[in-house]
Amino acid sequence: MEDNIDMLVVTSDTIEGKDIEVLGLVQGSTVRSRNIGSDFLANLKNIVGGELVGYSKLLHRAREQAYSRMIEDAFSKGADAIVCFRFQSSTVAQGASEILAYGTAVKIKEENNE
Repeated sequence: MEDNIDMLVVTSDTIEGKDIEVLGLVQGSTVRSRNIGSDFLANLKNIVGGELVGYSKLLHRAREQAYSRMIEDAFSKGADAIVCFRFQSSTVAQGASEILAYGTAVKIKEENNE
């Protein structure tokens, strides 16, 4: 896998000062499920309140994995940037969620220095 640092990723639909060529949709996803231990501790936290640290860590790792997979997809299409980047999540089964990272792969056009 390429290093994620080499890919410019922005939420805007343009890159200021650059002409871009649209290559198409890129995406990466992962489906994660909770475990019984996390569910038990989450139920206890519901009584006393507070952050559900286990769930926060699970979602953080899921977002990182989905993001990395999106970057891999963009590299495979020859992109050097992604515009309109977004995350989306959905429940796919009881206790399991999908995290989707998606955007539009683009190639930054070379500037003509005439």
